[in-house]
Amino acid sequence: MSDNIFMTNVIPSTNGRGPLAVVAAAVLWGTAGTAGTLALAGPGDPVALAAARLVIGGLVLLVAAGPAVRRLPARGHRTALLAAAAAVAAYQLCFFAAVGRTGVAVGTVVAIGSGPVFTGLLSWLYDRRRPGRRWTVATAAAVAGCAALVSGGQAVGVDPAGVLLALAGGLLYAFYAVTAARAITAGAPSGAVMGVLFGGAAALMLPVLLWSGPAWLAEPRGLLTALYLGCATTALAYHLYGRGLRSTPVARAATLALAEPAVAALLGVAVLHERLTAVSWAGLLLLGAGLVAVAVPGRPRPESSPPGPPPGDGAGSPSEPETGRARRSVAKGAQSSA
Repeated sequence: MSDNIFMTNVIPSTNGRGPLAVVAAAVLWGTAGTAGTLALAGPGDPVALAAARLVIGGLVLLVAAGPAVRRLPARGHRTALLAAAAAVAAYQLCFFAAVGRTGVAVGTVVAIGSGPVFTGLLSWLYDRRRPGRRWTVATAAAVAGCAALVSGGQAVGVDPAGVLLALAGGLLYAFYAVTAARAITAGAPSGAVMGVLFGGAAALMLPVLLWSGPAWLAEPRGLLTALYLGCATTALAYHLYGRGLRSTPVARAATLALAEPAVAALLGVAVLHERLTAVSWAGLLLLGAGLVAVAVPGRPRPESSPPGPPPGDGAGSPSEPETGRARRSVAKGAQSSA
């Protein structure tokens, strides 16, 4: 196994288990907003809730990884994964700062929607593989659908600084997703990769949790919510996401992760009795179409046929060159005339 995080020796396959694992992770992520809304009645601190979620989930992933973490190469993987762990923690801060400045709709659309785009660009940069036309069109449709779903066609205010923070969040997400994917496809155990990634992020977010005030964790509802968010929507979700990255290209996985806002919207309608506008429903359909286009594997390219016989050889088995036959004919003619 190579120590270089930017070298891969495993070619992602096209089986259906990887995309299904990624979509399952996105479904779990989509339940986080509803769970938090039901648990924190009245004014609550979303930053504290996000910090608790990351601390608990990161600890679970690190403990579950166990000795596999120590088997990661000291060079390359660990250094890159520790940088990615800082990106996981920084993403949380950028996202909530963006939402605070430019609103939930714009902040969410820009942060989540730019993630697949940045992921495709980083994959292109590292692997020198241009994203395919199908992925590009499907991702554009999914991002547009996500924007329509979240905004509902209503005019919203845009704060330039908030948009930049949201874009920074999307770039941070792409960085830690691509870093994790490259480590996994290079042969590192997905559990160990996610353990280092989120265990490190948990250590960085623990002071944020303590600073924001963890008193709400003493209440049964708050504690149960934090445990669900940490164990289900973080630990289990990223365990599935890591398994999905074993056989799913990271750019494709990032687009499939856009199922998260779709699940969140449907749960809002079914559980929280929210109402979606016609534009939101249209965006949901467009988002679903883009996800299906990405999830369904494309037709395998036919193998190139071997080059045909040289001109003049006919359709039979490969034969000797024309010059060889000419020489033998001359030799036979000389013998018959002798």
